Amino acid sequence: MKHIFTLACTLLVFWGNAQELNQEITLENGYAFMVGKINLEGLNTAPYQQWFQSGKENYEVDRTMVNLFKKELKAYTIKLFLGTWCGDSKRETPRIIKILEAADFPMEQLEIIALDRRKGLYKTSPTGEEKGFNIIKVPTIIFFKNGKEVNRIVESPMESLEEDMAQILLQGSYTPNYAH
Repeated sequence: MKHIFTLACTLLVFWGNAQELNQEITLENGYAFMVGKINLEGLNTAPYQQWFQSGKENYEVDRTMVNLFKKELKAYTIKLFLGTWCGDSKRETPRIIKILEAADFPMEQLEIIALDRRKGLYKTSPTGEEKGFNIIKVPTIIFFKNGKEVNRIVESPMESLEEDMAQILLQGSYTPNYAH
C-alpha cells in the first residue's frame, strides 16, 4: 500500500509539473492565441498555420549565407520567444524556422515559447519560461552555447536573419535592435 501511495504522489507531482504544449487562450471576442511552450505542430494548426505556412512559402532563404554557419549552428541551442498575436513574430518566426530547416538544425535543440498578450500577463508564459531573459520585444531569438547566452536577435534583424546569425555564430560581434 505504501508503494502505491508513493507512486500516486509521484505521478501527481509529474502531472502537475508537465506543461501542456500548444496551450491556447480564447478571448471573449473569439480571438485565440497560444501561450507557453509550443512546437511546430502547433504552428501548423488553425488559425496559426495560415500565417506560418504562407510566411515560410514566401521567404527565400539565403543558402549561401546559411552554408557559412550551418556547421557551427549545431553546437547551439535556441530559445524563440514569440507572440502568435504579434505582427513581427508572424513575419520572423516562419523565416527563422525555414532557415533552421535549411541548415539541418536539430529541432530538438529549439525551444519555442509563446507569450501572452492580455493586460497584466503581457509577455509572460504560464510557467514563467521568460523569467530572467528580459524579453522586451517579440520575437526574441536567443542563441546559447554550453548553456550560456551568446547573443540574441530582437524583434527584427539588423541586416537579414541569415546575416545576423552569421555575425553571432562566426564573428561573435553583434548588437541587436534592443539592448537586454
